[in-house]
Parts: sequence; C-alpha cells; structure tokens
Amino acid sequence: MVMKKRILVLGINCLPELTGIGKYTGEMVSWMAEQGHETTMITGFPYYPNWKVQEPYKGNWYINETMFDGNLKIYRCPLYIPSKPSGLKRLIHESVFFVSAGFAVLKMLFKPKQDLIIAIAPPFHLAILALFYRFFKGGRILYHVQDLQIEAAKELKMLRYKWMFDMLFSIEYFILRKMDFISTISEGMMKRVGNKIPKRITFFPNWVDTETFYPLPDRNGLKTKWGFKRDDYVVLYSGSIGEKQGLDSLIRIAENLKAYENIQFVICGTGPYKQELIRMTTEKQLPNLEFLPLQGFDVFNEFLNMADIHLVLQKANASDLVMPSKLTTILAVGGLALVTANPGTTLHDVITEHGMGVIVEAEREDLLGAAIINIVENDHEPCRKNARKYAEKYLDKRNILPDMLNFVTQLSNKN
Repeated sequence: MVMKKRILVLGINCLPELTGIGKYTGEMVSWMAEQGHETTMITGFPYYPNWKVQEPYKGNWYINETMFDGNLKIYRCPLYIPSKPSGLKRLIHESVFFVSAGFAVLKMLFKPKQDLIIAIAPPFHLAILALFYRFFKGGRILYHVQDLQIEAAKELKMLRYKWMFDMLFSIEYFILRKMDFISTISEGMMKRVGNKIPKRITFFPNWVDTETFYPLPDRNGLKTKWGFKRDDYVVLYSGSIGEKQGLDSLIRIAENLKAYENIQFVICGTGPYKQELIRMTTEKQLPNLEFLPLQGFDVFNEFLNMADIHLVLQKANASDLVMPSKLTTILAVGGLALVTANPGTTLHDVITEHGMGVIVEAEREDLLGAAIINIVENDHEPCRKNARKYAEKYLDKRNILPDMLNFVTQLSNKN
C-alpha cells in the first residue's frame, strides 16, 4: 500500500491545456490527487498553444482552484504572454512567471511541509524555487526535463549572444548538481542530460490513454465529416504551429504536389507562426492545403483516425532535443507517422526498431515529398498495426502513471 504524501509541483503549463507539456503535467497531478495524495500545483494561466489566456481565465491576477475532493489545489500565477514569442520575449515570459510563482512558493513556507517537490522543465530555472522551498522546509526534489530548452534555443539560434548561453548553461549546471533526482522522457535526452552531470537519469516517458485514443474501422468514411472525399489521401500536421516545426517546407511540398489532386494537406492547430503560413498559402493559391483550428477533445479520436499520413516534423538540430508529444497519440490510434529525424536520434531509432512509421532525413523537402507519394502508392498497414501495439505495450497511461507514482513516493520515503 502506497503511503499518502504531500506533493508540490511547479510548472508553467498545466490543465486544462490539451497539448504539449501542460497535458502531461495536468494528467500527472490529477492522477496523484485521485490516488489520495495531497497535491499542490503552482502554475500559470492556460495559454498554450495559441499564446493567449483561455476563457474563463482572462483578466485574473492570482487565483486558486480546488479539485478531486480537495486533494488537488492549483495556485495560478500571473505571467506575461507574448502574442509573437521570440527568443527574448520567451525569456521575459518565463522570468515574469518565475517571479510571480516565487510569491506562491513563499506562501507555501507557512503551510505543512511537502514531502516531494517536482519541478517541470521548461522553464529550466523554475527548479531554483524548488531549491528555495527545500532550504527552508526540507523535502526531496524531482527535476523532470520535458524539453532541453537551452540547447534547443541555441541550435535554433533564438538568442543572439554567446554570453547569454554561457550564463544559462551555468545556471542549469548549478540546478542539476543540487537536484535529488532527475528524470526525462527519452533515451536520447537521458544521454544528453547525463553528459552534463554524473548522476543517474531516470526514464519517465510521456504517455497516452489507449482507451480514449484507438483505431476506428472506417478511416475513409470519417473524412467526409471534415469535408474531404473518401478517396482523398489526407496528410495531417496537428499540433503547435511554431518555427521549430519547419512547416514552411510543407507549403512548398504542397505546391510541388498540386498535380496529385487526391493528396490533401491539412495543418491543424494554433501557434505564433500560423498567420505567416496562411499568408504564404494564400499567396501561392494552393487548393490542396487547408488550415483547421485545434479540434475538440470529443472528436479528436475520429479526427486523428481519418488521416492517412501524420506528419511529425523536426528541424535537424532539434530532432534529439525534444520528443514530440503528438507522437504518442498518433501511435495509439494506429496512425502512420511520417517523421523527419536523422540517424542516431531517439526518434529515428525507436521508429525504425519497431517498424511503426516512415523516417526521412530532417530538412530534406525532396525526400519528404517523395515519401508522401510512396505512402500513397503503397500499403503501409503493418506500420499502423505496429504503432498501436507499441502504444499499448510501452505508452499506456495505466502502466506509466502508477509506476511514476510508486517511483516518486519511494524517493520521498528515503528522506
């Protein structure tokens, strides 16, 4: 029997966000609260992926929410949200939240001691608040890395000056040295974090609910619900629309494949780069490329099932720094993932080993376009079946979350 614990979680993203880090953090704290743990979440107002505060949270300062019969308390802190996030604006965005969350952590010093503190990165420096709390109250810190933020910013050239990165890496090294435990979501990221510091790095992958997301029998019939014909081949990108996805290449590919009238491209979601992509598409007058808003949870399983090809696009420099959260859901519905990743990266190795998708070299538009035509002209049903099997065996929420819960409570028992 697992002893009930007091758990404090620090993270800028949380429920009700349905994509990205907020989805997993929200499901994690909800799960812990359902198990009877007294869980406190210090977070911001939901804004991702459209980079604007969602209703009904607009216009608020600090607010508190209580859920799961009082086992989950959420303290929401104000933050600056840029409509067009650049490297510098993201720094300001995260710095403002760090300060506002600091006041919430300060108030926690006057409440009962937390047994475990979980800091979710990014923002990577949020762990400093966990250290602040531990200094005064004790407890153990689990530092969970969802995204190697500084490397991604450097390799995507989001900041201009080298001294900025030197400073950020120094702060990160200080944090890593002080953490009690460190976890991350992929083997590639485990190696990268392990190269920074000689500590044990624990594998804690993102998960999916395989009972909510599952294959449906008539994929072609579902297409008509979104205005496509049964014999159309739907090439879908669904998720955050930002710079690191390289979606401008998709516009050029759609232009090159206009002669294939049955191949229809769909970009679904929101993000800071969406308006620029719409402008480019309008300029080129592409009849085979459509933009859709982020789909509701009630139809999302059908929406994913209707796609023939699911695009998971990463730039070459970022393909081993992040593990796309969308991939878990694609695999759960038995979707055929077309992934841009170079040999030696986690994405490339996992998909190749399990035969559950098609891999092309990152940032090669010619290869990506050729792969789309190849998929349309050939049978890839074995890949779809392998994808579903992998999700059931390795990514099921009902296996990963209990293991995680046992892991973190065992850590706190050692204190």
